Amino acid sequence: MAKNRNNMLGVGGQRRKVSRAGLRGGPGGGRGPANDGADAKRTLAESMRERLDAQRRTAEQETSEDDTSENNTAE
Repeated sequence: MAKNRNNMLGVGGQRRKVSRAGLRGGPGGGRGPANDGADAKRTLAESMRERLDAQRRTAEQETSEDDTSENNTAE
């Protein structure tokens, strides 16, 4: 009995052909935005940067307050 290689019924679903631009979030992809991970990374980096800036500002304020208190006690 010969093997029927043309009939692949039941082996697996057909894959939808998606362009490279579609995979990268370009128009015509139909899969939704592919840069959600990049957006999440950008917002995470932004929030971390803001938190670091806030910590630096509070540290600078504390050191400037310490400097002024030392100058006041020296008089």
